[in-house]
Amino acid sequence: MSQPEIIALGEPMVEFNQTGARDGRQYLQGFGGDTSNFAIAAARQGAKVGYLSAVGDDPYGVMLRRLWDEEGVDHSSVTTDVDAFTAIYFVNHGERGHQFTFFRSGSAASRMKLADLPRERIAAARVLHLSGISLAISDSACDTAYAAIESARSAGVQVSFDTNLRLKLWSVQRARAVIRDVISLSDICLPSYDDVVAITGLNDPDALVDHCLRLGAKTVALKLGEKGAIVATASERHQIPPHACKPVDATGAGDAFGGAFVARLIRGDGLAEAGRYAAVVAALSTEGYGAVAPIPNAERVLSVLQAR
Repeated sequence: MSQPEIIALGEPMVEFNQTGARDGRQYLQGFGGDTSNFAIAAARQGAKVGYLSAVGDDPYGVMLRRLWDEEGVDHSSVTTDVDAFTAIYFVNHGERGHQFTFFRSGSAASRMKLADLPRERIAAARVLHLSGISLAISDSACDTAYAAIESARSAGVQVSFDTNLRLKLWSVQRARAVIRDVISLSDICLPSYDDVVAITGLNDPDALVDHCLRLGAKTVALKLGEKGAIVATASERHQIPPHACKPVDATGAGDAFGGAFVARLIRGDGLAEAGRYAAVVAALSTEGYGAVAPIPNAERVLSVLQAR
């Protein structure tokens, strides 16, 4: 494969999503992991994408590699850890929305280390993407993520960061400190509303955008779920309305938004144009079960935008 324009770093996962069939006892096998979802969303919009991670020497690692092959995501820098496993998770649906149960402690991705980092590939990309989960799964993964950021910044490669706060992985105090620091190092910040409310105490969307810009992020796309998004730089700001849809499962919608947003930015879209495009991708990705399967490709998204 050719050199990726976008390289994502983090933990891929295999997903088992409750469908509602057979009194809720039937699950649909799919794929997840926030940065892998991001990578696939970007690839489906036409970007050249690579992935940095590790998988176990098990059937789930094989399934993920097959998925990345099918999606055109370069996984040549994903290592296989014969002493660890590929992480999995379950999604259950109920009155309180979707609930996640993860089996990831000690996963292959959490054992990523500096020696595995392909610094030259990062330096040759246009964007490095990572998330709060990339930083939270272990100390060694956090160190590796920081080294990747350093490699990107020293080479003039943009850093894209999705907050994706998971307080089961680390304390709010550590999350607050690390996420604040990485936002300050980011060119493109992709926070979710609930994440930044939890770590800042602010609740006004514009104030949250201002906070990220003050920390040092160059571009901010604050994801507001069913209320759309706000995309902003120091010189412009746009409220992006949600795209009307019939959601059944919101798993991975924020990741799909981020992948599409970054893919369109590097393609040359303006800020508002990229935001509107990404909002359609996120909405359509909720109309089927699973984090990956419902993500639309560029042809479908463009047809929706043209019709609108």
